[in-house]
Amino acid sequence: MILDQLRRRRGRALALAAGILVAATSFTLLTATVSTSRATTVGTVRKNARSAYDVLVRPPNSQTDVERQSGLVEPNFLSGTFGGITVDQYRRIRGMAGIDVAAPVANIGYLMVMSTVTVDVSRFLDSKASRQILRISPTLTAGLGTYRTSDEYVYLTRSPLTSGSSSDQIFQSDTLEKGAVDKSTRRYQLKGKYDVCFYFNRDKTEQKDFNLQLPMRPNLIAEDLSDRSAFDRDLNSWMNCQSGRGKATIDVPVSYPVLLSAVDPEAENRLVGLGGAITSGRMLTERDKPWTLPSSKSTHGQHDSYIPALLSSSPLTAGTLDAAVERLDVGDPAELPSKLGNPTAASFVRGLHGTRVGKVGVDLSKGYRKALEEDSFDTGAYWTVGPVTYRRTSDGGLAVQAQPRQKPGLWVTNQQQQPVPYVPEENQGKQYRKVISHASTDCLGLGHCDQVDFGRLPNPFVRLVGRYDTGKLHGFSALSDVPLETYQSPQVTGADPATRAVLHDRPLRPDRNLGGYASPPPTMLTTMDSITALTKSRRVPSLQDKAPVSAIRIRVAGVSGVDTASRARVNAVAGAIRAAYPRLQVDVTVGSSPAPQTVALSPSAHVTERWVAKGVALRILRAVDTKSAVLFVLVLVVCALFLGQAALASVRSRRTEIGTLRCLGWSGGEVLRLVLGELAVIGLAAGAAGTVLAYALGRILGQPDAGAKSLLVLPVALLVALAAGLIPAWLAARLGPMAAVRPPVTAARRSRPVGSVAGLAVLNLLRVRGRTLLGAAGLALGVAAFTVLLALTLAFRGEAAGSLLGNAVVAQARGADYLSVALSLLLGAAGAIDVLIISQRERAADLAVLRATGWTNRELAMLTLYEGIGLALLGGLTGAVAGLLVVLSLGQGVLHGHLLAVAGAALLATLAATALVSAALTVPIRGLSRIAPAHLLAAD
Repeated sequence: MILDQLRRRRGRALALAAGILVAATSFTLLTATVSTSRATTVGTVRKNARSAYDVLVRPPNSQTDVERQSGLVEPNFLSGTFGGITVDQYRRIRGMAGIDVAAPVANIGYLMVMSTVTVDVSRFLDSKASRQILRISPTLTAGLGTYRTSDEYVYLTRSPLTSGSSSDQIFQSDTLEKGAVDKSTRRYQLKGKYDVCFYFNRDKTEQKDFNLQLPMRPNLIAEDLSDRSAFDRDLNSWMNCQSGRGKATIDVPVSYPVLLSAVDPEAENRLVGLGGAITSGRMLTERDKPWTLPSSKSTHGQHDSYIPALLSSSPLTAGTLDAAVERLDVGDPAELPSKLGNPTAASFVRGLHGTRVGKVGVDLSKGYRKALEEDSFDTGAYWTVGPVTYRRTSDGGLAVQAQPRQKPGLWVTNQQQQPVPYVPEENQGKQYRKVISHASTDCLGLGHCDQVDFGRLPNPFVRLVGRYDTGKLHGFSALSDVPLETYQSPQVTGADPATRAVLHDRPLRPDRNLGGYASPPPTMLTTMDSITALTKSRRVPSLQDKAPVSAIRIRVAGVSGVDTASRARVNAVAGAIRAAYPRLQVDVTVGSSPAPQTVALSPSAHVTERWVAKGVALRILRAVDTKSAVLFVLVLVVCALFLGQAALASVRSRRTEIGTLRCLGWSGGEVLRLVLGELAVIGLAAGAAGTVLAYALGRILGQPDAGAKSLLVLPVALLVALAAGLIPAWLAARLGPMAAVRPPVTAARRSRPVGSVAGLAVLNLLRVRGRTLLGAAGLALGVAAFTVLLALTLAFRGEAAGSLLGNAVVAQARGADYLSVALSLLLGAAGAIDVLIISQRERAADLAVLRATGWTNRELAMLTLYEGIGLALLGGLTGAVAGLLVVLSLGQGVLHGHLLAVAGAALLATLAATALVSAALTVPIRGLSRIAPAHLLAAD
């Protein structure tokens, strides 16, 4: 009976089989695609979830409001943190259970390391002049600013420059030159020679402030500059005196802020592999401690203290000098030695007119490399800086709060209040951080401090034991970067065309402005045992005396990613630290990822900076699990309801046949088995064909395990066919003999005149409400599924995006999402079209009557088309509203920021479904128009 029914209605059977084939194959391939996408997503997350450390411990009150509200960590936080955690707290944390590595960082302060940048001006020399002076007027470009720096000079003479020393009863000098004697300058000669560089370089005030008797001869007594500013360009001008011809260079004096920080060498080596980055010398060890040399062994002949240190071999500040070169009109070259060798040298040189002969440029990094040749540095004064203050803007970005200009007292020594030499010009620029000076005690070399500095320590010298290259440190995934400011400069780039143009499409690197936005990271590293020698040698005590540690980076033992066990271990360690020290700021950074933020430095300067979003990996895994589960359920429901609609439509088209069987004595159970049996046979046949089709498509699409996954098509097809046919079969079994032959229409009511074809279409839909609701249900489900899927996809992208790891995941997960949306819409529309086609066939006799009474084919076509449009709009709008209600019921801000987009997309889906239904109805309309009315009426 079942096979006979299928043969007699093979057209309908083939349609059902095709529906089951498409649904089962599509569902299997889609779930395989979603599973593959999920596996790829999870693999990407787990591969990139482990960063350099898992927990970050910071001092109390170090978390900013922006960090607290947004779950972010500022990338440049360490350079603005100088103390706050005690050494005892660090030691106790280091000994807690579950901690593999606890690496402290104690920022001490910025030392000013002096050096020179050499500029070759040989090509601008006058080859005929016996003596000449060249002047360069440099402009410094650093970050977003440009600064005019001091003029620098070179004096080139073909006469020899000789040396003199105290043994010759001559001031220590190597720039002595014979020259024409002038009566007014004769008294400044030293054994018949002029010191052509001393007065310009070391006597800019003509030695008036110490009340010394003039004329003054070159001496070791420093001039008093206490009334001058450290930013006075005249004070930083330097005369280079050279002998020869054809070759002249200018050494421009520069200073580099070098952040000195203390670390635990063993912990640092285990955390980032610092020992493997040593390029010369040796690595710091736990045995390296401060030491003092007796006066008999000291190069300075005094009790000098030393601390060991490593110095970075790469400059971590950026800047370039571009200078105009002038050849000065010096008059009679023979008179130059006498004019340079007297106290009026500075005013004489600055007053010379010059002719521009060219320009030169040099990178400031060259001067830093020259400083690497030194092995000892003074710690006479150092500076600390505060954090940057941010606020959220109306567009969701960040804005920086500017600070007042630096105070003049920042750059004054504690000996006679003299200006610090060669202060970087960038410190006159825009300030974003508060800068504090920490002057040393005044007992260097004495071994102890008395009087005003009683109880403090002499400031030590830094003795380098090695140099390291930050590029050789252990690498970590760029998708899970956490702040490693001990070795890395913050990554800051221009956020708009104007800012990028100022930066010449290069990153905004730290410059030498201590109050600048991007501060240079630590460049010099010492041991934790050296902290006291540094902090206790400051004249005024500070927080660093009692709590010198700035941060502790912790790697937890047994952590492999963001799995449940790893998260539990990390949370246990973080919880133990919070319980022991509630005031410390403890951040869990495992699974973090850089989250670019737009920062407004000024109304005209906007940059993008990689902040760190905490817990990104965990949120992505949760979101992808939720999204995958919802995708599976929605697609399965769409497939099942598509088949259910087709099966129910088939039962409705066989009402007369089923009624006849009931009249012949068939029971409801037999009818139920007949309908389910037909669907089972169709499902098995479609499943077998779908297995082959799924395997072929899986291989073409490159899915892994295509063979194993294609075997799922047969059981899925059978189960979907039976599940979808249960309700139609149950309804068929409930039909009585008379109900089966009675047309399923609404009871007649008082008729109303119809004035248009569209009005008749609406009445027809209302007349057969069950059929109308059935046809609309498919479209409603398709549009609702599309709305829910789109909202979930946008919510997932919102949950994952915003960080580098999340952006990578979104790019990978996008294909499966769109495939799900397309399948849900197509299956929903196909089910609705199937119901409409069967409905038109059921009403073929009605249409024939209308045609026989004078209706044209066009009017009949418009009637059918209007019914389809009404049905599609009913289903689409209902689905859009239902989808939005479902999404709203999910809560947790799924529609936050996407309501208009999702609602608009749902309306577009409704219009698309309406157009699809209208286009599909043209085929049955043409078919019915070709059948003679008499034939249709005779069949009825």
